[in-house]
Amino acid sequence: MQMIKVILHSVFILWCPIFLLISCQPSEKKAPLANKAAEDYQYFGLDSPGNKPQLFSPDIISTHMNERDYTQSPSGNTVFYSLVLPANNLSVIMYQFFDGLFWSEPEVARFSGQYKDLEPAFSPDGNRLFFVSKRPVDNTYDEKDYDIWYLDIQKNGWSNPTNVGSPVNSESDEYFPSVSENGNLYFTTSYEDSFGKEDIYFSRFENGKYTTPINLGDSINTDLYEFNAFIAPDESYLIFSSSGREDGQGGGDLYISYRNEDGIWSKARNMGKRINSDKMDYCPFVSQDEKYFFFTSQRETYIFTNRKRKQLSEIYQLSNSIENGLGNIYWIEFNKNAWK
Repeated sequence: MQMIKVILHSVFILWCPIFLLISCQPSEKKAPLANKAAEDYQYFGLDSPGNKPQLFSPDIISTHMNERDYTQSPSGNTVFYSLVLPANNLSVIMYQFFDGLFWSEPEVARFSGQYKDLEPAFSPDGNRLFFVSKRPVDNTYDEKDYDIWYLDIQKNGWSNPTNVGSPVNSESDEYFPSVSENGNLYFTTSYEDSFGKEDIYFSRFENGKYTTPINLGDSINTDLYEFNAFIAPDESYLIFSSSGREDGQGGGDLYISYRNEDGIWSKARNMGKRINSDKMDYCPFVSQDEKYFFFTSQRETYIFTNRKRKQLSEIYQLSNSIENGLGNIYWIEFNKNAWK
């Protein structure tokens, strides 16, 4: 089994162009992988990262470019993530699919590439994909603020993007959607009743519609920045990022809060040095089986911090290295009760 995993991951780059035309097409719905063991293809055939954060899929998903916002389908055979240019003048949503034999080569998702798109997130049943975008809501070409959008899986593939609409979307930016099993939508924004710069809100999904968003309160939100919240499917815990807190490790840290039977959220706790670094750590995601925790981090290799004079060739090498200070996807084994 270990040899199979190594082969699946190592031959990716050599074989993917051959299968590009028969895989990775968002407009086609693939057949179930009934004859393929999940451990043979989920997580790109990689070994478990253990209890220390490791780069996820280096040189394929995590590269020298700026990647963030990883999500995967409940079955584990489809992944989306964001790719952002350094000047933030373009951001696109990337797509990969396991076709039953190989993982497809990364490509820009069919619905992305024209406007600034970010933060894809599957619904727990895998039938809907949410994301944020600056695309116009009408037929003009004028970009607007960030809104939350979604696509549905249909018989013949993905639907066209649909704007979630009011009362969720507003004249403010809405970011990082995350959805529970009952359809409740959690996201980041800054409204008049915000505690600080940005807060975490949620909107109940009732009778097929979203209700007026509610601030999650001072157990989670402060007068600083709170953003990028992942909600557990059963709404039992919430993981989010915050920057500037006294217990922070650096540029931004990941925090966790638990919801009790009365619906009250516990005081958010820093997830600690095992998860967080002195760089920006954000964009949390937990796999459907709750075995692994994924997040984005802007870590850099230790070579950046030494004071040895560097030649131009070394500078080029550092710039093109994976851990060069731009975003990458990391993963670690997950125990949801570890911070109670």
